[in-house]
Amino acid sequence: MESVVMASLREARQALDAMLDNPAVVAAVARAGSALAKALDAGGRVYSCGNGGSMCDAMHFAEELSGRYRQDRPALGAAAISDVGHLTCVGNDYGYDRVFARYVEGHGRAGDFLLAISTSGSSPSVLNAVAAARARGMQVIGLHGRPGSPLAQICDFDICTPAGAFADRVQECHIKVIHILIEIVERQLFPRNYA
Repeated sequence: MESVVMASLREARQALDAMLDNPAVVAAVARAGSALAKALDAGGRVYSCGNGGSMCDAMHFAEELSGRYRQDRPALGAAAISDVGHLTCVGNDYGYDRVFARYVEGHGRAGDFLLAISTSGSSPSVLNAVAAARARGMQVIGLHGRPGSPLAQICDFDICTPAGAFADRVQECHIKVIHILIEIVERQLFPRNYA
C-alpha cells in the first residue's frame, strides 16, 4: 500500500506543478482575489455554491471569511448556499437545478460576488446560479476542472484546475485556490496581519 500512497502524492504534486506552470491560472486567481477584496471592502457580500465535495468547499470558503482564517480580524460578509431548509424547499417546489439560483435571486445584489464551484464545470444547479448572479450585477468566480466548460464561458473570473481524470485531484487544487483567495482578501484588507 505504500506504493499507492506514493503514487497518489506524486499525482497531487503533478497537479499543483501544472497550476504553477500555468500563468493564466495564476493571473486569474490573483485578479479574482483582488476584485473580491475590493467588493468586500465596499460592503458587498460573497456567496458560494457547489454540489457534493464542492458544497463542502463552498462552506469552508464562507466560514473562513465570516469566521477566521489565520489571525483575528473583523468578520466578512460571506455565506455558502447550504441551508437544508432552503435546499429541500426549492428542490421540492422548483427542482434541484434551481436550488442555488433561487437563493441568489433572494439575496444577491449588485456589487456582490458568487463563487461557483463545479469540478466538471457543467452542473446545471451551479450554472443557473451564475445566470441569476449575472442578472443581478454580481461578479462571478468560476472554479472548475475542465477547460472550455460551460462555467468557463459565463463567469467573470475563470479559474480552471485540470488535474487528471478524477474529481478528487481537481478538488484538491480547488481548496488550494480557495485558501489563496482568502489570503489575498486578508492581505489587501488587513495588511497588519501579514506585516
